[in-house]
Amino acid sequence: MHQRIIKIFVFFNVLVLLNSCETNTVYSDYQQLDNGIWQVDDTIHFNFSEVEALEKYHMYLNVRNDNDFAYSNLFLITELNYPNGEIVSDTLEYEMALPDGTWLGKGFGSIKESKLWYRENIVFPDSGVYKLKILHAMRQNGNVEGISNLKGITDIGVEITKSTK
Repeated sequence: MHQRIIKIFVFFNVLVLLNSCETNTVYSDYQQLDNGIWQVDDTIHFNFSEVEALEKYHMYLNVRNDNDFAYSNLFLITELNYPNGEIVSDTLEYEMALPDGTWLGKGFGSIKESKLWYRENIVFPDSGVYKLKILHAMRQNGNVEGISNLKGITDIGVEITKSTK
């Protein structure tokens, strides 16, 4: 009787574990930046084709930073190239820290990861390869020139999940 209870317990734990591993993620990738420095002319590229035409998806930009990142906000320029030649460009601003300097990202130690909304309920109308380009648009207050060596960004990632709405 005792062994049967243990087997049932193990069986249910395995089911819970397998169910918790189920995800709606259809694409996820990261690009690591050399020495945690993002050069102003370094464009991050992601190519994906794992999406189904006419389905709804959520897109996130995942940013890993360390304590060398000296800013509370992050400005990015994105360019999403569709297989049909359409290009959608955006200038985005994300809050990375609270006014007291506490990082908003998650993680232990000096590296924090922020999962930032990029597109909600986006529909990819065509099959084929989509190309996403990301570059930083950080400036010092009062300066027109961009920061040439943005320190503290260690990785940039993209995640695409199926919308459940």
